Amino acid sequence: MNTNIVLIVIILANVIVSIKGFSDRSFFEKYKFQIGPIKRGEKIRLFSSAFLHVDYIHLLLNMYVLYIFAPIIINHLGELRFIILYVGSLFAGNFLSLKYHKDESYYSAVGASGAVAGIIYAAILLYPDMKLFMFPLPIPIPAYIFGIGYLLYSVYGMKKQLGNVGHAAHLGGSIGGYGLMLLVYPQIFEISKITVILLGIPIVLLLIFGNRLK
Repeated sequence: MNTNIVLIVIILANVIVSIKGFSDRSFFEKYKFQIGPIKRGEKIRLFSSAFLHVDYIHLLLNMYVLYIFAPIIINHLGELRFIILYVGSLFAGNFLSLKYHKDESYYSAVGASGAVAGIIYAAILLYPDMKLFMFPLPIPIPAYIFGIGYLLYSVYGMKKQLGNVGHAAHLGGSIGGYGLMLLVYPQIFEISKITVILLGIPIVLLLIFGNRLK
């Protein structure tokens, strides 16, 4: 059982804030990610929105994935670096959303997906050969292939605006988790050099050609 106190606190914070948002619409509207209010100075939304969720399914999915992947990071790197990865990925996801949707005043989003995506990417760098599922493939695939596929899907989802999903936050969180992992655990270059390169290539290309996504 994953009973690390830091993980429990983060999950509880998500649950408590989300449930408050489910029952209090004014609270939800005040703290969700929305371009217009953020550009007018309500920067707290860049943080608070990551603890709100659309519904219980959205909340449970994010918390379940976090519950699975967080211990990989905590057990290997410790609590402090896990917190840095989680919070850093959270902001990376929301900053990319802000940049990508900057001209859409009414664009809004909620959820811990950006932070969770960063934790997943950090875990992939640690264990690139672990097996993960990617819908709609019916078989598990190596984590490094999942990582590349997820990046490409997020870019495609941003460009085509697929579904009611914050693809920019997912992408930003993934890039944040990747970059922060290299900073807080530089030994990863020696442990997973090939994976660092394979995941780094599409990220570098995104940074160079990202302005062409729209």
